[in-house]
Amino acid sequence: MCVFSIFVKPENVSSSLYLCSQGPDPSLAYRPNLKTNETKEKEGYRNFESGDLIDRVFNTYKLMHTHQTVDFVNQMNSVWTGCSHTKLGMMDAIMSLDQLVDESDPDVDFPNSYHAFQTAEGIRQAHPDNDWFHLVGLIHDVGKTMALWDVPQWAVVGDTFPVGCQYQNSIVFRDNSFMDNPDEKNSRYNTEFGIYEPNCGLDKVHMSWGHDEYLYRVLRFNNCSIPEEGLYMIRFHSFYPWHSHGDYMHLCNEKDLRLLPWVQEFNKFDLYTKTTELPDVDKLKPYYQSLIDKYCPGILKW
Repeated sequence: MCVFSIFVKPENVSSSLYLCSQGPDPSLAYRPNLKTNETKEKEGYRNFESGDLIDRVFNTYKLMHTHQTVDFVNQMNSVWTGCSHTKLGMMDAIMSLDQLVDESDPDVDFPNSYHAFQTAEGIRQAHPDNDWFHLVGLIHDVGKTMALWDVPQWAVVGDTFPVGCQYQNSIVFRDNSFMDNPDEKNSRYNTEFGIYEPNCGLDKVHMSWGHDEYLYRVLRFNNCSIPEEGLYMIRFHSFYPWHSHGDYMHLCNEKDLRLLPWVQEFNKFDLYTKTTELPDVDKLKPYYQSLIDKYCPGILKW
């Protein structure tokens, strides 16, 4: 079991306040064109073999794949899912990501808050009438605030995968990063089903701990009204071995298969809106604050 001390900011954590203006949406004139990325082909995304950032990315995944065990995931669930660490409004949480560059991402090297607005705007252009979908695009990575509260990035960012059963080949760096993980050698955990029953459903599967599960738990804890499809996108958007490679289907039930297309639709915008064309965040805030007020208002417990 990997044990480390977790330190979080006190409840009166400092944050800036962002006000939402009333009236017609002024942001339409300030939205970047995110329908296409002329500087990068789709095949160029998620390149885990080469690139300027590859050493940083591999080191993050190596730590993740060494320490993400059943015991560790249980520990993190115990520490974080009670949402007793601080209180913070959603927009403040989003903007706190200005301080974070995701060390697992081979595609971008700019603060995560820009990616939030890029994803949201891409969804907004393609699905203009589905406002909760826009909000999901904006907030999907907000669980990464844990990295600002002294949780190491390998326990916050990156692709997720089930613990407690055999690691599938589609996991990033599968061949050369799990050798020091004790669960890899544990006969209870290293079979196809491990501790799970066939088609038990992903709700019963312990995923590697990260920002996906944390934000999902925060939204449920605070009774936010985002529909089931949106909550599912948030919870499993980093589960690439499943939604992009078709692995772990033996653990899925009918609900998982029904909601999988929603996760796949979200993934197109999460991935392919990462461009160097950064949105005018200040001009976009009022529209997105109105969605926050609708679906997850007020000060939330984290």
